[in-house]
This record gives sequence, structure tokens and C-alpha cells, in this order.
Amino acid sequence: MVAWARKYSLFAYPFATACCSQEYFAVASPRFDLARFGAEAARFSPRQADLLWVVGTISQRQAPALKRIYEQMMEPKWVMAFGTCAASGGFYDNYATLPGVDKIIPVDVYIPGCPPRPEMVLDGVMLLQDKIASGDRRAGVVKPRFDPPQHVDNLVQLRRSAANPSLVPGV
Repeated sequence: MVAWARKYSLFAYPFATACCSQEYFAVASPRFDLARFGAEAARFSPRQADLLWVVGTISQRQAPALKRIYEQMMEPKWVMAFGTCAASGGFYDNYATLPGVDKIIPVDVYIPGCPPRPEMVLDGVMLLQDKIASGDRRAGVVKPRFDPPQHVDNLVQLRRSAANPSLVPGV
């Protein structure tokens, strides 16, 4: 019962440093409505937050501040790496950039993309809610929540047969 209540009352602390922050704000807008997941209440003190959104590139100089913010959060606490730069450093492969926030703090959910689409962010929030409800603390990558239709192969074969019948086996 406690896990169910926690998954619908996420108090987020956004640590936004780069261009992905614009997508973070887009997800909080009425169009995508992050409020329906119980994650709209942003906190600006780490002591009041239980979800740390690391949004964008983290430089070597910002790393100690990010670690201190994570340590100030109360248990239970979760971390989302928002975007490719937060997850792996992105295309910034130099001495000044941290190659992923998981080098200094544990990450619960990685949201890929440069910047990630709002739909991917919502999938990440739902994945985090599932982890909170099940008590699973292992890190994960957001995967699409749909399977491609089974008839896709048949459509590809039909297109090949229309273009060149010799490409389809058995024709």
C-alpha cells in the first residue's frame, strides 16, 4: 500500500543544465500533463524531493554539487537520467564533461534521446512507477511499450512482390 502511494506522489527536483531542460518543461505542460502521474510538483530543495531529474550535460565542476544534492535527499529517493548527455555524456567526449551521471550517483531510469521526446519521458515515469511499486531498484532503459504488429513481414513481402516478383520466395 505504501509503494502504491509513493508511485503516485513523486516530488521532483530538476537539475537542468542544458538544452534538454526545454523538453522537461514541455512534458510538464498541459499538452502532455505530467500531473496525471503525480509527478508535477517540482521542489526546489533536495530535502523535500524524492525524485532527482538530471537533465542535460553535467560538467566535471558540477559533479560534486550534483553528488551533494543527491546525498541531501531523504530516503527513498530515485534518479532519472534525462537525455543522452545525462546518460552517457552524449557527443561531448572531452575532459570537462562527465561521461554519464551514473559515474557519481546511482540511476534508476535512463531516458534516451537528444532531446528525448515527451512520450519517452512519460514512458520513463511509468517505468519508474512500476519500479517503485515492485520495489525494484535496478537501473533500466526505457523501452517502447508496444510490439510491432505481426503482419509487418507480410506487408514487406507484398511491397517486394509488387516492385519485383523475383525477390519474394516461392514466386
